[in-house]
Amino acid sequence: MTKYDTTCDLGQCSLIGQTCAVFNLRKASRAVTKLYEEILKPSGILPTQFTLLVVTRAFGPVTISSMAEMLVMDRTTLTRNLKPLEREGLLRVVPGKDDKRSREVSPTNKGLEQLEEALPLWQEAQYRVEHALGSVRLDRLLDDLTAVVSAARSA
Repeated sequence: MTKYDTTCDLGQCSLIGQTCAVFNLRKASRAVTKLYEEILKPSGILPTQFTLLVVTRAFGPVTISSMAEMLVMDRTTLTRNLKPLEREGLLRVVPGKDDKRSREVSPTNKGLEQLEEALPLWQEAQYRVEHALGSVRLDRLLDDLTAVVSAARSA
């Protein structure tokens, strides 16, 4: 068994801040989320809601289980995040066609309109990130993030 250093002094904490994958991924996620939130604000939807609308538009009707798998989310968390969009009439959640115990999610006409309203704002946010990083670096980052998801799933 590998022996780990259990002292958590200033140097160890500093090293964690510099090298910890989750620490740095979450920090980057908060910064990027804040940018997208600010730019998407006029549309009335949050980046997480935008993502859910995009997935349901691209794959809908899609089961909650399939969505959770795609988004690497817990089903209960996803269900909780879908509720406001369903309440606002942007998404429809109905029993599955093949299995009535499953729930299928699809965008409503109102949801599609909301998505189309938000799309130019998302494009602006995306442009700002790409402009700041450069397209090559952004592509590399997206490839690296895909690899991180795969690695975490298989660990």
